[in-house]
Amino acid sequence: MQTLPTPGKPQLVCPAGSLRALQLALQAGADAVYLGLKDATNARNFAGLNFDAAQVREGVAQARQLGRQVLMALNTFGDARDRSPWQRAVDRAVELGADALIVADIAVLTDARRRHPQMRLHLSVQASATNYESIQFYREHYGIERAVLPRVLTLQQVQHLIRHSPVPVEVFGFGSLCVMVEGRCALSSYATGQSPNTAGVCSPPSAVRWDEAADGVRARLGGVLIDHYRPGEPRAYPTLCKGRFAVGALPHDYALEEPTSLNTLALLPQLIEAGVAAIKIEGRQRSPAYVAEVTKVWRAAIDSAWAAQSGQGRYSVQAAWDGELARWAEGQQQTLGAYDRPWR
Repeated sequence: MQTLPTPGKPQLVCPAGSLRALQLALQAGADAVYLGLKDATNARNFAGLNFDAAQVREGVAQARQLGRQVLMALNTFGDARDRSPWQRAVDRAVELGADALIVADIAVLTDARRRHPQMRLHLSVQASATNYESIQFYREHYGIERAVLPRVLTLQQVQHLIRHSPVPVEVFGFGSLCVMVEGRCALSSYATGQSPNTAGVCSPPSAVRWDEAADGVRARLGGVLIDHYRPGEPRAYPTLCKGRFAVGALPHDYALEEPTSLNTLALLPQLIEAGVAAIKIEGRQRSPAYVAEVTKVWRAAIDSAWAAQSGQGRYSVQAAWDGELARWAEGQQQTLGAYDRPWR
């Protein structure tokens, strides 16, 4: 039986939906930032977000000055009718100096491997690789050098996978959760005809409608009523999986998933001991302030946990850290997600 790798200090990988978010993430202590282009090649293709070529170039330059890295997410699945946008995005990432590509689609991996063999490839969470045999396949055929795990594994499963994985492993530490098998969501496709897996966004803005009335605001997606906010009630961006519905005799409530955020601060020592190579923060669609504050907390936590791992002091989750993260958690709720399955 193989043993766990010697623990190293995990890299802190933070989201950047804009150049401002990238700058704040770097100032707050991110070791690497991940970003995407302003098109369907990345899984956060929201209007008003993401980078053009000049912004990527500027972001890479700023990261390099600080000795940090920029990872580019090309993590949607190529359109069967025309894969050229994904091919152009690979070329652009290489030209602009990204340190690695985060990819899910086998076709994109093949193209990047064939035409730019020097480019570092990370397997995206969207590929949903939940076992080391799958990661071994991607390593053998496409030369991936890191795998981002989906948020469905227990700590024991993560430990087992790392023990056998041919490449370093990255896990999510904080951010929004999703009910679907990552990379396989079809809910937006049902309501809008646009798949998040290929168009890069669930709930396309063009399909969202807010209907205001005396009794509140009704949110619709592609004409489907997915929530009703009472007057004065905070509204969230409407996604079908987190809408509230009347189901049978049940009242209007969350039928699929409540808005909540994964928070693994309490598990950080075990994750380091398991040998995770990087901790990822979710949220390229969130504000620059979210990126700055969440990055600060996780920078402090990783430094503290690593010091404890090295025999300097003890690690404990600071109340101030939890308090700060609670401010940014979806629905002001936090969870250990699959790390805490009471039915197991």
